[in-house]
Amino acid sequence: MDLRATLQAATKEAMKARDSARLSTLRLIGAAIKDREIAARTGDGEGTLSDADLVAILSKMVKQRQESAKAYEEGGRLELAQKEEDEITVIQQFLPRQLSEAETAAAIDAVIAALGATGIRDMGGVMAELRSRHAGQMDFGAVGPMVKARLLN
Repeated sequence: MDLRATLQAATKEAMKARDSARLSTLRLIGAAIKDREIAARTGDGEGTLSDADLVAILSKMVKQRQESAKAYEEGGRLELAQKEEDEITVIQQFLPRQLSEAETAAAIDAVIAALGATGIRDMGGVMAELRSRHAGQMDFGAVGPMVKARLLN
């Protein structure tokens, strides 16, 4: 089952179970997908999104909520921070499993070896290949410094 169908089925289940918190988050996901489809439609006439596009949307939503939760915690609004954390939990159920630190290091080494990367000038190519192979499976903000350290050694 593709990701879009999985999301629709989860929304129906949340409606039937009267799980308002989960339903709210699933509707936010649906709205973000619709917005992205509309934006894609105005550009080239085709408004369909691939599963990779949907994973990118979900990853962005998680990152936004992590930043919001941090801001709420710093501001002493713990109930709002908890709400953001709950939304993150729901969204992450539809993302691919995150790679562990060891798996991430192995993936970086494999891409560097496959591309024959030797210096910092190759970093863009390595990052692009990692994004294509492991979209949604790793935090590329944290991976960037790891790649840079490997290429400088």
